[in-house]
Amino acid sequence: MITSAQMRAARALLGLDQRQLAQAAGLSLPTIQRMEASDDLVRGNVDSLVKVVEALEGLGVELIGEGMVSAGGGRGVRLKVAPAANEGEVGSTRT
Repeated sequence: MITSAQMRAARALLGLDQRQLAQAAGLSLPTIQRMEASDDLVRGNVDSLVKVVEALEGLGVELIGEGMVSAGGGRGVRLKVAPAANEGEVGSTRT
């Protein structure tokens, strides 16, 4: 549904801290903190996940799922597929 990286990126785009997102979604700060601490897909009960997604979308963020095309204009962020090991790593030394 949504990844922890998407949540953090969406907050950054909106200029929100975790407390502000919690208020917008009607959730507690610890709930948002736990969600963002997830490894990949956000863990949590479905109702809380829906509240976060609806809050972010209501504030103007379009969440783009894997393989989806953005429906609207505007700026956004999307992660590329991870490069092969050691290719394109910042600070990598190639000889």
